[in-house]
Amino acid sequence: MISEDERDDARLIWEFHRMGHEPKPCSVAVGLGSHDLGVAEVTADFYLRGLAPFIVFTGATSRTTVDRMPRGEAEHYKERAVELGVPASRILVEPSARNTGENLNFTRQLLGNAGVRVTSLLLVSKPYEERRAYATAMQVWPGVEIVSASVAISYDEYARSIGDERLVIDMLVGALQRLLVYPERGFLIHQDVPEAVCAAYERLVAAGYTTRLLH
Repeated sequence: MISEDERDDARLIWEFHRMGHEPKPCSVAVGLGSHDLGVAEVTADFYLRGLAPFIVFTGATSRTTVDRMPRGEAEHYKERAVELGVPASRILVEPSARNTGENLNFTRQLLGNAGVRVTSLLLVSKPYEERRAYATAMQVWPGVEIVSASVAISYDEYARSIGDERLVIDMLVGALQRLLVYPERGFLIHQDVPEAVCAAYERLVAAGYTTRLLH
């Protein structure tokens, strides 16, 4: 049973993970592969609103997507975007990346090979991955403006939509751990984490929300 204190801590971390960037026109919209088809839907919406001339979907499979997305995350994202009205000709697929760094590096290579000049990225991820996606992009793709975005949804709405609140909290905790330890590994830029957010993280780890932690 999830306590209200634990839920409050999760909400605090959730809000920290959100960057608060206002979506705006960019060179390309990049949808980062995951278990959440909502990323494809938001990316498609940005395209249909004229915020990017085309889309890159990037992602292979992971242990959480291999069964539900057997053709690869990027391919399933493309199929969903086409269902929503995006022309298939306006979507590029990067099918090999297995982490956020690879998502961005492989996308950069794909666009370079296609002769596309990129000055800005509309980077679309799950809501609790906005900050890590931004920090990774700033590390591996310097000199490009990054607008980090996701579906406009609250923690409580998102947890209900996933149907497994404990898993959502595990994900929030794991994403924050990576923000704390990945800068020293060169994977993403350093970002200051407020003391209150760190304290919430420590309490949730102590309460057993650890399935997505690095060991």
